Amino acid sequence: MAFTFFFRDAQTLNLAIDHFLPYIQSRRTITIWSAGCAMGQEPYTFAILLRERMGPNLFRNVKIYATDIDTYNQYVQVIGTGRYPEKDLQRIPPDIFNQYFKTDPEDPGFVYISDEIKNAVQFQKHDLLTFEPVRTGIQMIICKNVLLHFSAEERLLVWNMFWTALESGGFILHEHTQKIPEELEGKFTRIVMNAQIFRKPEPI
Repeated sequence: MAFTFFFRDAQTLNLAIDHFLPYIQSRRTITIWSAGCAMGQEPYTFAILLRERMGPNLFRNVKIYATDIDTYNQYVQVIGTGRYPEKDLQRIPPDIFNQYFKTDPEDPGFVYISDEIKNAVQFQKHDLLTFEPVRTGIQMIICKNVLLHFSAEERLLVWNMFWTALESGGFILHEHTQKIPEELEGKFTRIVMNAQIFRKPEPI
């Protein structure tokens, strides 16, 4: 899994949220899949940004399934505890940091993410190359810094898996370097020109 950090590409994540919020405003269950989540920085960042925009009441309906192959069983412990070195969180705005993180009383060099955010994220081991989704009926998929490691054939199969996992009208967010394969024309609609944010069209 590629190197990542808290609040990486936050502008694009917020842009996705701009379009996502009207879609899920009245939902009682909001399901998001962060595929290839590494040690949880991206799903936790997305959860914080959502919480800031949604408020506490609607945010209670959010469940983010954070998945990675986790070959060495490192990620499950980190994401499960929400404990990170404070030096790795320098990019987080101070007001956000103070609201959603607290110092580990037994080791001041580490911080814990708040229970409100931690409880919204559930880690699960998953290999994208099984081409089987963790679940279906998902409203948003985030998959960044992963597909560049796959072959063109594998990427096509993963994209098809994501199409199956998304509900009609659902969103998918990729890194800037990854384009939708031509073979999938019509299965996804790009909704902005300055980011790789797409929707699965709803039936006409």
